[in-house]
Amino acid sequence: MEKIEVRPIGITTSPESSNAFALILKEKHGPRSLPIIIGQFEAQAIAMVLEGVTTPRPLTHDLFKNVLEQLDARIEEVYINDLRDGTFYARILFESPPLDIDARPSDAIALALRFQAPIYVDAEILNQAGITFGERQRDINEEQESDLFGSMDEDEDELPFPPPSKEPDRPKTRVEKLQEELEKAIKDENYELAAKIRDELKRILEK
Repeated sequence: MEKIEVRPIGITTSPESSNAFALILKEKHGPRSLPIIIGQFEAQAIAMVLEGVTTPRPLTHDLFKNVLEQLDARIEEVYINDLRDGTFYARILFESPPLDIDARPSDAIALALRFQAPIYVDAEILNQAGITFGERQRDINEEQESDLFGSMDEDEDELPFPPPSKEPDRPKTRVEKLQEELEKAIKDENYELAAKIRDELKRILEK
């Protein structure tokens, strides 16, 4: 069982629903990113920490953190350990007392950020659902990362597959059409569609 550390780099609206958001988790020492669809309330709870926003009174995740601290409990790590039928599952691991609690990834990450605890994803999940934008993504700085999904530039970031052939007289293959659809889905921030297209490409290329 291999764990890969990730960190949230941003939240964007989901094209599928006005009340759903895509949380983007970036591999800490690699080029892959993992989009997870979360609800509006959880997106707000995570965005507040990412943006350094505080409220006059504690919200639900802040309240839970305050209670845990009063009980001398501290989160050691959050581990996204399973992906079943399109749903992600997570565990919250505590240092003291030594507990392992099932949780939704969105709630687990909201708490991990408040405790400054590391977030891990099972390697197999990242292999299945991760999106790679090319090896050069390793070198982009913090400012570029925050705009990664909103303003991708082909001169700066490579796409996960080579661009389709521009030969005018040859009809495009199924792979080339999927590559174009994948590029458009990423630019449109439709990560759910991008994941489906990526999976279809993998199936075709592995034959």
